[in-house]
Amino acid sequence: MRRLFSTFARGWPGVGLFLMRIVAGGSLIVDGVGKYQAGQTTTPVILGLLAIADGALLIAGLWTPIAGSLVIAISTCGILILHDNPYPAILLASIGAALAFVGPGALSIDARLFGWKRIDLDN
Repeated sequence: MRRLFSTFARGWPGVGLFLMRIVAGGSLIVDGVGKYQAGQTTTPVILGLLAIADGALLIAGLWTPIAGSLVIAISTCGILILHDNPYPAILLASIGAALAFVGPGALSIDARLFGWKRIDLDN
C-alpha cells in the first residue's frame, strides 16, 4: 500500500476523501441490501453481497485500491447483466476509480496500517 500512495491526504482533502468513501460505501450497502432482499436469482444476490462487503471496506478505508476497483466491477455488472439504470452506476464507478487512484486519505485504516510512521528519538 505504501508503494501506491506517497502520502495519505490530511486536512480538508482528507475530509473530502472521507466523505467520498462514506457516500460511495453507503450507496453500495443500500443497493446491496435491496438486491439481496429481492433475491430472485443467484446473480443479484451475489452482486448484493459483494456490494455490501465492498461498501463496508470503503467506509472503513481498508484496502481502498482493491475496493475502488471492485466498485467499478460491481457497477459495470449492474449495467451489463442486470440492466440497471446506468447513470447512478456510472457516477458510483467514477467515485470508485477516483478512490482507487488517489487513495483513502488520512482518516482510514489504510493510513493507520500502511502510512509512514514518525519515530522520535530523544537523546
